[in-house]
Parts: sequence; structure tokens; C-alpha cells
Amino acid sequence: MSMWFELRCPVSADLGFIRDLVEVCGRYAGLRGERLDELVLAVNEAVTNVLDHGGRAGLVTARGHGDGITVEVLDTAGLLTDEHLTSAVVDPTRGHGFGLWVIQHLCDEVTLEQTGLGSRLSLTVRRPAAEAERGRPAARPAAQGPQGLPRQGDGRAAGWRGRDDEPGRRDDERRSVS
Repeated sequence: MSMWFELRCPVSADLGFIRDLVEVCGRYAGLRGERLDELVLAVNEAVTNVLDHGGRAGLVTARGHGDGITVEVLDTAGLLTDEHLTSAVVDPTRGHGFGLWVIQHLCDEVTLEQTGLGSRLSLTVRRPAAEAERGRPAARPAAQGPQGLPRQGDGRAAGWRGRDDEPGRRDDERRSVS
């Protein structure tokens, strides 16, 4: 299955819109279920980092290819470094700061490039069939996520809400309706 396409959109605080675009692109690239959820969550974390720790401006580019999808998140401030990626750990005493660790454990490949435009973080997620062709397991055990990340009873990453709850919203982002 070859799915070649490209989509670009500016980084914005409307994370729900960006998640929805990434989900559509991921589906078009052949991702389903857990792999699609992992892509959407990883991109959400990368864009959140641009908004919270970077220049608050940039570009999200999604490219479908023969075995999956690559999403690039460009931060125009250019503050993200290889040191940030290599030192990303989960510190249970802090309530935040897990984004780069999560990104690296959800994606099949994560690369960082410093360009004249800023820091470009590239996130690649392959379709399960493409993984099997490369000699990797096609799916992770349902009880746990990547590298032992906890899962809700329905298999989604803890703290993440999908279409059944409120489209593309994490627990802490749910909107109150009056």
C-alpha cells in the first residue's frame, strides 16, 4: 500500500484541530487503532512543547509514505537540542515534563535537525504490516503501552480521550458545556 501525500499547517494553540488533522493523515497513511492513537499523542506532545517551551510558532508537516507517516514539527525558536532528547526521562516526583520521553517511546523513529528555520523534530510511525515486514512485532501487548506505559482498560494511553469521549481531548483538556 503506497500512500503518498503532504499536509502543512501552522502551529497553533488549537491543539484539537491539529490532532484532528494528524488523525486524518494517519488514517490515510494506513494507521488504525493503537498506532494511530500513538501518532496523535506524540504530535500533540511535540506541538505542546513548541507552545510551552519554544517560540510558540512553527509548522506541522505530515507526509505519508509507503510504510506509514512522518510528521515534522518545526519550532522557529530553534531551542530544542539533541541534549533534550537524550536526557528525557520520567521523573515521578514531577507532574509534567514527560513529553519528549513519551514521543520517543511512541514513535518508531524520532530525529532532530537544526535548520535555518529552527528546530525540526521528525516523528515516524509505521503501519503494523510494515513493522511485521521489517521483522518487528505487529502489535504491542494490550495490557501495556510502549515501554510499559500504563493503558486504560480499553487499550488507550492513560489520560488520553478519543472519539468515544470527546474528540481528540485529553482528560485535562475537556471542555465544560453549559
